[in-house]
Amino acid sequence: MPIVEGRIWIDGCFDFAHHGHAGAMLQARQEGTELYVGVHSDEEILKNKGPVVMKLPERVIAVEGCRWCTKVVPDAPYVTDPLVMDQYGCKYVVHGDDITTDADGKDCYQICKDLGRFIVVKRTPNISTTDLVGRMLDINSHHHQGQISLNHPITDIKERVQSYASDPSGRDSYAGVYFNIEGSSTLHEFVSPKNEYQRVVLVVGEFDLFHPGHIKFLQEAQKYAHSNGAKVIVGIYDDATAKYANYPIMNLVERSLCVLQSKYIDGLVIGAAKILAAAFLDKIPGDVIKVVVDASDPPSKVQSLDQTLVHKLSGYEYSDMSTSTIVNRVLDNRAEYEERQRKKGWKSELEQQLKQETSSLQ
Repeated sequence: MPIVEGRIWIDGCFDFAHHGHAGAMLQARQEGTELYVGVHSDEEILKNKGPVVMKLPERVIAVEGCRWCTKVVPDAPYVTDPLVMDQYGCKYVVHGDDITTDADGKDCYQICKDLGRFIVVKRTPNISTTDLVGRMLDINSHHHQGQISLNHPITDIKERVQSYASDPSGRDSYAGVYFNIEGSSTLHEFVSPKNEYQRVVLVVGEFDLFHPGHIKFLQEAQKYAHSNGAKVIVGIYDDATAKYANYPIMNLVERSLCVLQSKYIDGLVIGAAKILAAAFLDKIPGDVIKVVVDASDPPSKVQSLDQTLVHKLSGYEYSDMSTSTIVNRVLDNRAEYEERQRKKGWKSELEQQLKQETSSLQ
């Protein structure tokens, strides 16, 4: 295939759909007009990094659900191959400003760097699959944040929230973002939407470890909304509301950014009420025509509502998956993942050394 001007390549493991992956895809999309995303196989990741938590089909669903992804390419080689990029018409590969190495300790992007086909972007700090696995193994809640307020840590990353709320090009405004502050009769508009909401379908939840069950649920909610001329607004619980033992594994900032990057939503309310009383629904911008819930959700969330407002979904793909499903995969194979963490620590030291050596040559 001939090179398509503006078509960008990015690749990775994408184990867990965390906002660091979304940030890389957003920056990659901003470098061009289309984004092709290569996803490594389970076998390649095991060989070069360690066991995956999420299997390839699950990781593909997560990447496909990102608003800035044009096309997913499963089974992409772990060491980026310019011939594969050529096959899909991509001239440049984008990667963060860290170094990723293969099983032999060699830079996975060195070939592309030598050919002048490498674009570096800023890596999202303080989040990785390794961090999340560590939280599950440690069983602590030190990462939790306080109740939502205008002084909440998410207000410190307004520029990033605005960028994650962008349209499929990654350049223009799209989704509105709001704070629900206890005691206030209205929502605080944090990021303005491109267009005002008229008819709205509302979904609420924790959306912890944003997984295929969440993604497919939102996809079905969007289909239902579109069939009724409506948009999807998601309300997300703060950490205090969602807290149970060390759950949520992702804190409010992380969960909000995960939901915000989804192509299946149109707006986000941070700090949603646990019980969906009419007073909360009245705050939502637009006319709430339905509250969409999973059929297995506890009835307490919607029992105070006019039941004609409630639309239940069931039987969608991965409807039986939960956050606990993912955590149990790690805990049931603790020894393997502890070895993965140890190996990652060793690789991180090597990758940091390579980065310093590269910097000294520039």
